Amino acid sequence: MVPLLLVLLLALILFGAGFALQALWWIAIVVLVLWLVGFVARPRGGSARWYRW
Repeated sequence: MVPLLLVLLLALILFGAGFALQALWWIAIVVLVLWLVGFVARPRGGSARWYRW
């Protein structure tokens, strides 16, 4: 019974980590797209940035 619970717990942890990593990849892709759009759509004034940091 204990080994079965350990296997189920391990599967639950790995599933949670996989979902979190996939969510982080999607967030990274969205941030990259926003950065590229901001880089292309920046004002023609030289060093002016569309973000503040």
